[in-house]
Amino acid sequence: MTPKLKVFLGALAITVPLDQLTKLAVIQSLSFADRVPVIEGFFYLTHVRNPGSAFGLFASSPEPYRSIFFIGVTGVAMLMILSFYRRLAPGDRFPALALGLVLGGAAGNLIDRIRIGEVVDFLHFRLWGGYSWPDFNLADSFIVVGVALLILELLATEGERRADPAGTESQQ
Repeated sequence: MTPKLKVFLGALAITVPLDQLTKLAVIQSLSFADRVPVIEGFFYLTHVRNPGSAFGLFASSPEPYRSIFFIGVTGVAMLMILSFYRRLAPGDRFPALALGLVLGGAAGNLIDRIRIGEVVDFLHFRLWGGYSWPDFNLADSFIVVGVALLILELLATEGERRADPAGTESQQ
C-alpha cells in the first residue's frame, strides 16, 4: 500500500464515522431546534436540519428535484476528488490527506441526504454584534480544512516553483 493510499484511507476511516457518530448523538440527545450552551454567548450545540446547501441555499426548492440535484452534484464532486487523488505521486501524503478530508466530509453529508433527506447540523457560533454563523457539522468542517490544506499545498508548491524557475533542484 502506497503512503498516499494509507493517508487517504486513514482520513476516510476517521472522518466518515466521526461525522456520523456525532450526528447520531445529536439526534438521540437533543430535540429538534434545541440549543445547549457550551460557552454561553458564543458556542452552542444545536439540532437543526438543512435541506439545502451551505448557508441554506436551495432549501426551499421542491423536494424531489433538490435531493436529485444534491446527490448528483455530490457524486460528481466525489468522482472529481478521486480523479485528483489518482494523479498524486505515491509519496504525496499531504494532498492525499486533504483530499481524504474533503471526500470524507462529502460522504458524511451524502449519507445524511440519502438516509434522511437533509443534513444534520449541530455546531452554532455567535459572533460579534449578535451575528450568528449558520449552523454546521463535522463533515462541513472536514471539507473546509481539506480545501484549506489543498490551498496551502498549492501555494507552497507554486512558491517552490517560482523560487527555482529553471528547475535546478529537481535535476540534482
